[in-house]
Amino acid sequence: MRPSTAFFAFQGWHGCRVKALRQQREIFREKARELDKGEYLALLAAARRRGSQRLYHVMQTLGATGIRVSELVFVTVEALAAGRALVHCKGKRRAVLLPQKLCRALQGYCRARGITAGPAFVTRTGRPVDRSNLWREMQALCSRAGVEARKVFPHNFRHLFARAFYALDKDLAKLADLLGHASIETTRIYIMESGAEHKRQVEKLGLIL
Repeated sequence: MRPSTAFFAFQGWHGCRVKALRQQREIFREKARELDKGEYLALLAAARRRGSQRLYHVMQTLGATGIRVSELVFVTVEALAAGRALVHCKGKRRAVLLPQKLCRALQGYCRARGITAGPAFVTRTGRPVDRSNLWREMQALCSRAGVEARKVFPHNFRHLFARAFYALDKDLAKLADLLGHASIETTRIYIMESGAEHKRQVEKLGLIL
């Protein structure tokens, strides 16, 4: 029994019932939270100017593949040679396709740092980079890049990849496979728009005299 219905029964109002209000699935996302391509490129440029080569390549890898930051450990020297990374995450395994241009860039990065096997992105002590390492480094770039700090965190690069891929392909099922989502409904969250595009389309309908 719902709390409100129980209250009515307590009052003796046995004929009163409360109908649950169903909330439509949210279809719009606050644009101010999303990282766009221009801001992404500005962050890459800022990383290069600062000489942060590891961060530069990490951001490109996150943006170009859509992998989770926890999955960077699977981007290995061996994976770069194969052109794909076998990712194990949340009890599932999937192949993440690595663009050729990205593979060449990361292979050059690894050679320059003497990384001959295992994860491409490691700390000075040889441990794989983690979310906290990257978040701090990304935040330090914000002012240099002219990008709001609230937009700059590892998972937002995954959202950027999803929106860019969907804009070209419009195939939600394929995108879900690439992101490793079991449900397309989860993938929908990644491609939410601000509503501006919906409004433009509505304005073009020509249904008002």
